[in-house]
Amino acid sequence: MIDIEDFAQLQGYLRDIGRIGSREALSIRLLAGGVSNKTLLVVRSSGESWVIKQALRKLRVQSDWFSDPARIQVEANGLRYLPRVTPEGSTTALLFEDRAENLVAMEAVPEPHQNWKQQLLSGDISREFVGQFAKLLGSIHRESFRLRPELAPVFADKQYFYALRLEPYYKYSATVAPEAAPFLEELVAWTLSRFDTLVHGDFSPKNVLLHNNRLVLLDHEVLHFGDPAFDVGFSLTHFLAKALHLQPKRQEFLKAALHYWKLYVDDVRGMPWTASLDFRAAQHTLASLLARACGRSPLEYLNKGERAVQQKIVVEMMMEENFPTVDQVITRFSKRIAGRKLD
Repeated sequence: MIDIEDFAQLQGYLRDIGRIGSREALSIRLLAGGVSNKTLLVVRSSGESWVIKQALRKLRVQSDWFSDPARIQVEANGLRYLPRVTPEGSTTALLFEDRAENLVAMEAVPEPHQNWKQQLLSGDISREFVGQFAKLLGSIHRESFRLRPELAPVFADKQYFYALRLEPYYKYSATVAPEAAPFLEELVAWTLSRFDTLVHGDFSPKNVLLHNNRLVLLDHEVLHFGDPAFDVGFSLTHFLAKALHLQPKRQEFLKAALHYWKLYVDDVRGMPWTASLDFRAAQHTLASLLARACGRSPLEYLNKGERAVQQKIVVEMMMEENFPTVDQVITRFSKRIAGRKLD
């Protein structure tokens, strides 16, 4: 197994497989931000740019978190099939994969581009980008449902989704906050039972680049056919956690969350799996908020006090007899964080 972070090894490998010339010089640099892959930007002498990813067996987090690096095959299939269910230009093109080396290469998003998460954390909240984000997710869910006879067999395996999402987010959080365990265990069982649409599983501003005022979605290694409400809750969490963290922009983030949810619902209206969508999306929003406070991969921008507040509020909301809709999750979360002192 080569180590792509050894640049000499990588160049030798690319020459050996005929992807670059025998004397071609490359510019290579590490790309930061992910914990589950080694990721490099490779720029050829022609100016052509690639991103090469190699899956890690042990993820780069403090706790012991392992996953079979063969999941890179899911990433490759995502690059193959997502263009069929997303707006044009919303994903990058697959160049090649090497299953023996657990790596995949794709076209790089052209410069200049910006990571959307970093833009949001700077307090720049564009209603246009929030709308694109909602419509992108709606397109994935709606169009994959229409193509399910073809796509469902390709993305039937949930093992990587379980290993990288359900176990480290929901199951682990149940051990940290045992009062939430019954809620989380029921939600895990439901989620594993569903085969409704293609679910991205990592639909987050962190995995979106902004190029020419368009969103480009990255990181597809936990794609599967499952419960679309997971993507909704996972993505809404990022607006709500930033509302907690960035108090001067709190109301803007909360409005963005409501706007995102409304546009998404409009985009998938009429799909047969929407009957329970609001209830399950509300559940996933709370579960994901809890996981990003006390799971194996807490949000790095939340300080200790903010994580404690988020955890406490979410557990309280999980215990409410009158379980909320998504709109109510957003508004109740807003009211509860308004009255909490953050250390």
